[in-house]
Amino acid sequence: MYPEQPQPSTPPTPPADYLNQIAPQQPKHPNLVMGPKLIGLILGALVITVIIIVVIINVLISNARQPLQHLSARLTSTTTVVGDAQDTLKSSQLRSLNSSLSLYLTDINRDVSAPLASAGVDVSKISDKIISEESSTAITERLEDARLNAIYDRTYAREMAYRLDTLITLMKQIITSTNSSQLKTFLEATYPKLEPTQEAFADFNEANS
Repeated sequence: MYPEQPQPSTPPTPPADYLNQIAPQQPKHPNLVMGPKLIGLILGALVITVIIIVVIINVLISNARQPLQHLSARLTSTTTVVGDAQDTLKSSQLRSLNSSLSLYLTDINRDVSAPLASAGVDVSKISDKIISEESSTAITERLEDARLNAIYDRTYAREMAYRLDTLITLMKQIITSTNSSQLKTFLEATYPKLEPTQEAFADFNEANS
């Protein structure tokens, strides 16, 4: 008899889910369903963003309107100084010049309200900070010292020449920056009429008055 031949071993049967185990795994997609908490976070972020944008816009608008408020406040305080000076001036030349200026400034203060309103500025609601910055207190004190030292006319002419120069310069700056055609037209017609008066004050010679 032949010796018993070894029987070939039978390979183990793979488990039923073998193919599933060796197949590449698909990435699991996160659950896209938004819960109340996530929705709240998104809405909160949107609200904060809108608030920030509104604040930035308000700051930009406020900065753009500041020169206009300064113009209104400076016109008002200058008109006060001019009116108070009239009876103190001794020079007939200065009194005549100052009287004409007083009338013109009164007209400007009356007529500028509508053009400024077209640019978003209410002349009755100028900020206290700007009113304080444009106050005539300092110039009034200097003029009082000049009166006590008998140099009022000369000092007044110098102060008014400078003050009118700042007004004219401010008007020119606003003309180049404003989006209001009404305000631009008004200022373009206004400042040239102030320039001869400003020059007359700057050129005032007390000895020749």
